[in-house]
Amino acid sequence: MSLPATVIPLPQPVLLPVEGSAESFPVRRVYCVGRNYADHAIEMGHDPNREPPFFFQKNADNLFAGKDFPYPPLSNDVHFEVECVLALKAGGADIKAENALDCIYGYGVGIDFTRRDLQAEAKKLGRPWELAKAFEHSAPVSALVPASRLGHPTAGRVWLDVNGERKQDGDLNQMIWKVPEIIAELSKLFVLAPGDVIMTGTPAGVAAIKKGDSISCGVDGIATLSLKVV
Repeated sequence: MSLPATVIPLPQPVLLPVEGSAESFPVRRVYCVGRNYADHAIEMGHDPNREPPFFFQKNADNLFAGKDFPYPPLSNDVHFEVECVLALKAGGADIKAENALDCIYGYGVGIDFTRRDLQAEAKKLGRPWELAKAFEHSAPVSALVPASRLGHPTAGRVWLDVNGERKQDGDLNQMIWKVPEIIAELSKLFVLAPGDVIMTGTPAGVAAIKKGDSISCGVDGIATLSLKVV
């Protein structure tokens, strides 16, 4: 079936590699969970007690699988946030937590890079975070590992090193809202669909980077990711 004619060229699809496969995963939307680890909530000055989760979005084309992260303009305080990433093969509205894992295609690791100075200014003014979160190349992601091969991990070290020094060190079992709950809560707000990607939150230890830094990160048992700040 041919596509209808368009007045401008169609945008390039956003595709993530799949470990061990020549096929790619097409990205539809990107959702992020804020303050989903108690220690990170504390370091950001918030109550670590279980409160309703909150979500924000990045753009699909913020995701990339390259080896270089170009330091963005208009900021002097860009922070790393390592996260377990999940990709959906099915969706819907009001998904029950007990059915949520059936929606997952696979898992990976990613970094939610944040222009922290712009985020702080937005918070102060009560404005949205997109300028701080949804800029170009703000979400490097590893190849995805299918859940059919991996299962659905509930524990595993979540870590990030800068120039060989450990900066973030947590575990999936420390998430305040677990993966099935994240999907269930998110589906109350949005109609989820195949191709959606969810970044599940970061443990404590977030800090600034500079040009020339080498970053390695991973979720043990799932994937690793390495890149250089350029």
